[in-house]
Amino acid sequence: MPQKPAPTEHSFIDDIQGISLGIFLVGIGVHMLTTLGLITGQTAGVAIIMAYLTGYSFGTVFFVINLPFYVLAWKRLGITFTIKSLVSVTLLSVVTELIPLGMTFDQLNPVLGAVTLGALIGVGLIVLFRHNGSLGGLGVVALLVQDNTGFRAGWVQLIFDGFVFAIALFLFDTKVVLYSLLGAVVLNLIIAVNHRRDRYIAT
Repeated sequence: MPQKPAPTEHSFIDDIQGISLGIFLVGIGVHMLTTLGLITGQTAGVAIIMAYLTGYSFGTVFFVINLPFYVLAWKRLGITFTIKSLVSVTLLSVVTELIPLGMTFDQLNPVLGAVTLGALIGVGLIVLFRHNGSLGGLGVVALLVQDNTGFRAGWVQLIFDGFVFAIALFLFDTKVVLYSLLGAVVLNLIIAVNHRRDRYIAT
């Protein structure tokens, strides 16, 4: 039987390009989501709901709501993961303010948009995970559950999303919630199927 190659460490440059790519993809996905007036799950979903209700920008709310999770990340996943997550959240907060200045959508079908944004955010999160980072919040909890129990991070996030969308039904139009749910399912299925430590060997 051929032996599996030993895991390889990402270099500092690898991490810079990986985290930058992940943030860029997620940022475009979030811009599409807010353009359509949709919501998403996880901590970002909570931030978007709060942004809609309070009038504050998504970037500001998302940054603040993630602060308590850094303590958990520091204690359970280490300083490197925490710093990368803090940098990622900060960059996403900035990117989501900048992308609308250079990209607008005159026509965006909600079904196609939901599938596309789900794919973009899902792939972006996988890139971040594989460079030992995250966008904080529930992502930290989901990774902890996966590492300690083997229960996939995507399924953890999908269960939490169910609660977020149940609340959203009381706040938003049913069609908005259904389109949003489609995007969340695509996002979490991509993570559940593709983010597996038994397949990906780089660290």
